[in-house]
Amino acid sequence: MAERPTGGITPFLTIRERRGQEALAFYEAAFGAEVVERNIAEDGERLMQAGLRINNGWLMLSDEFPEWTGHPAPPAEGVTLHLQVDDADAWAERAAAAGAEVTMPVADAFWGDRYGQLRDPFGHQWSIGSPIKS
Repeated sequence: MAERPTGGITPFLTIRERRGQEALAFYEAAFGAEVVERNIAEDGERLMQAGLRINNGWLMLSDEFPEWTGHPAPPAEGVTLHLQVDDADAWAERAAAAGAEVTMPVADAFWGDRYGQLRDPFGHQWSIGSPIKS
């Protein structure tokens, strides 16, 4: 079992509409995620918490629990998760094939990366970049 990170920042996504298990399957297919831990709530349905390793980074997520937080999950807009990868084109194609919406096609960027953006089926925005191959 992979170890949890002991420092840095770990994004924690909240998935609406009881789709946490679906999100895990999407991230496995789209980004090659390894689900390291998965905890199901007492109701036997909702994902209480999961830890994933994506491209040597750590991501946590859960279904929303308004009965605990006192409010619904905040909207996903306004935050972009970035993946710096070996081949942005291949990663974006795999994510699109898994169901991500391409919001900015991968193209050469002025800073020296192939760069593009996607929205996952749960409303989260992702950017993907890799160095332009010479």
